[in-house]
Amino acid sequence: MSRLSRLQAYLAEGPGEDAWWTKERSRLEKLWQNEQEAFPGWVVGTDEVGRGPMAGPMVAAAAAAQEMVFIPGLNDSKKLTGEERELVMELIFRSPIRVELEIVSVDAISRGNLHHLSLGAMQAALKRLKLKEKPRLVLVDGKYPLPEAKLPQRPLIGGDRHSALIAAASIVAKVTRDRIMRDLAAQHPGYGWEQNVGYCTEDHRLALVLLGPTPHHRRNYAPVKALLPTQLMLEGLQ
Repeated sequence: MSRLSRLQAYLAEGPGEDAWWTKERSRLEKLWQNEQEAFPGWVVGTDEVGRGPMAGPMVAAAAAAQEMVFIPGLNDSKKLTGEERELVMELIFRSPIRVELEIVSVDAISRGNLHHLSLGAMQAALKRLKLKEKPRLVLVDGKYPLPEAKLPQRPLIGGDRHSALIAAASIVAKVTRDRIMRDLAAQHPGYGWEQNVGYCTEDHRLALVLLGPTPHHRRNYAPVKALLPTQLMLEGLQ
């Protein structure tokens, strides 16, 4: 039975009792270890998706819980298929885990510093949670802390492999951004965004040359920036 089938069955019927479920519970207990140190009380995990693409927004998320929550399939979003991420996100939303998002526009990315924007977006998502009590711990994906120095926080390199709440934030941010890019792909066909989700793949670079940049391309990214003068000159001649 595939992981996808097990997740589908869990949504419909609840957990099973075979060896796979025993192994999954054991894996998840390890994934919650960083959070367990600060329970009881609010613990928050933050992550962002979309730093690297040359098109589309960046999406940050913050996920908060007061105790361990069993979410089968919860893992580094890159280890899950698109279908699995969708199902795990549904499980997250059905659970006591609270999640909020912050979306950074293409215009902001084109004008700003991506490092500062990503940290600021994760902090903004955290604030959107509107927790009544100060978090006992904030786990941040990466090696840099959030700008708010008074927060009790711990940066974790590869955090979505070592923290359940960072993994939850990563999955929600990834699914949200992928949905945005699929919607944009319908509006701007030919760039392959429904597959490459804005990343600088060979097919995307070729389409950029053939079709030119769109308003959703990041103007400060080299492949886009190189084409802007030509594109603007052609538009001036029309």
